[in-house]
Amino acid sequence: MKLSRRLILLGAGSLPFAVASLRTAAYAQTTPAAQTTEVPPVLFVHGNGDYDALWMTTLWRMESNGIARDRMAAINFTDPLARSDDKVEQANRSSTEDQRRELTAAIADLKRRTGAARVALVGSSRGGYAIRNVIRNGGAGDVSHAVLCGTPNHGVFATDDQPYNEFNGRGTYLRGLNEGESEVTPGVAFLTLRSDGMDKYAQADGRFIGKPGTPTGVTVEGPELKGATNLVLGALDHREVAFHPRAFREIYKFIAGREPARLAIVPDQSVRLSGLVTGTPGGVSTNRPVTGATVDVFRVDPETGERKGGAVHSAKTGADGRWGPAQVEPSWSLEFVLTSPDAPTTHIYRSPFPRSSDVVHLRAARPLGPADKDAGAVVIMSRPRGYFGLPRDVVLLDGKEPADVKPGVPTDSAATLRLPAAEVGRNIVAQFGEERIVARTWPASENRIAVAELTY
Repeated sequence: MKLSRRLILLGAGSLPFAVASLRTAAYAQTTPAAQTTEVPPVLFVHGNGDYDALWMTTLWRMESNGIARDRMAAINFTDPLARSDDKVEQANRSSTEDQRRELTAAIADLKRRTGAARVALVGSSRGGYAIRNVIRNGGAGDVSHAVLCGTPNHGVFATDDQPYNEFNGRGTYLRGLNEGESEVTPGVAFLTLRSDGMDKYAQADGRFIGKPGTPTGVTVEGPELKGATNLVLGALDHREVAFHPRAFREIYKFIAGREPARLAIVPDQSVRLSGLVTGTPGGVSTNRPVTGATVDVFRVDPETGERKGGAVHSAKTGADGRWGPAQVEPSWSLEFVLTSPDAPTTHIYRSPFPRSSDVVHLRAARPLGPADKDAGAVVIMSRPRGYFGLPRDVVLLDGKEPADVKPGVPTDSAATLRLPAAEVGRNIVAQFGEERIVARTWPASENRIAVAELTY
C-alpha cells in the first residue's frame, strides 16, 4: 500500500553549516550510549560520478546525534560513472552489475565489522539504483531500511530508444526494478526523498539533459516508488535532497525512529583529516587511487587566504593513494596543495573542518583548456553537495553573481573566474549563503588553478 505523500517545509533550525557551541565532552554527557543501540549500522551510497566524501557532513551530523563512526560506512565505487549502454564495456565506467557486486561486498563488510544482522542503506541519485538492485536480487535479508534521495526511479528520460541505458525509464534495467504492483521489496522499509520541482533530473523538458524542447516522459514525481514512504522536501536541488540538513532530518528519523537531537554539527576538540587522491584517466572521473601525488596542507588567514607559516602537513601518496592524517584545529581555514602527475597543480581552499574525517578526498582540477588561454589566473568555485540556484541562493564570486551559473532550476555546481596576469596574487572571495571562502590567485602560466570548495 502506498503511504500518503506529505510536503516537508522544515526550516533547517540553524544554518546548514552551523556548528553547535557545545563541546564534545559536554555533549557526551547528554547522549547515553544506550540511546543508539536500536539504530542499525548505516551504509551511505553515492551517485553517478561522485565519491563517498560527499557524505562527510551527513556523517558528522550522525556522529553529533550519538551514532558511532564505526557503526557507519560510505562506499567508494571504483568507477562511479555509468556506461552509456549497460551491456557494452567502457573504460573506467561501471555497469549496474559492477555496482551491485561492490555494494554487496560493502554490506557484508559492515555486517562483519558490527556483528549486525541487517544494515540501513542510504543512496544519492544513482546510488539508489544499486541499493534497489541489491535488495531485489537476493539482498533483502541483509537490509532493514532503504532511503533513496533524488534517485530517478522512473528514469531521467523514458523513451523507446537507448533500451540498455540504465537511466531510461522504459529501458530494460528500470523496467526490471519497477515491475509488479509494488515497486519495493517486502521486508525492507523504503523512503524516497525528492524535490518539489528543482531537481534537474526530474524535469519534463529535455533541455536539462541536452535536448531542449524534447519531452523526457518523466515528471517531478519520478523519484517516488509505489509502496514506499514518499516525501517532498520543498525547493531543494538534485543533490541537496541527500546532503541538506532537511534531508538529514528525514534520513535520521526514518532509520532511528525518532527526531534527531540536533541538526547542527558538534565540533571535535581536535581534528584529524585524511583521504584519498583520485584521478581522471582519459578524462573520466574515477575513484582509483593516484600514486606519487604530493599533498601539502597550509593554515590560511580566513580574511585574506594568505598562508600562516609553513605546511602543517606534507605527504606523498603510495599505491593506495592515501594522504594524511593531518592534525589541525577546528577553527582553521585551510589550503590543500595537490601536485598530481599529468594534472595542474591545484590549490584547494576550504572552510574550517569542525570534526575529524577520513574522507577528505582530493582530485586535481581539470586541465587548463582553450577557454583559459588568455587568462593569467583561473579560480573555480565548487559546491559538491549541491548546485547553485539563482535567484534561490546568494552566490557571489569576487563580489558578483557568476555569469556561467544559469538561473532557474539549479544545474551548475561550479563557476569559473578568469583574471588577467596583473591580478595574480590577490585574493578572491567565494560566497554561497553564509559560507565564505577566501582563495588566492595563482599563475596559470605555471599550470596552477585555485579552487574554493564549499563544504555545505
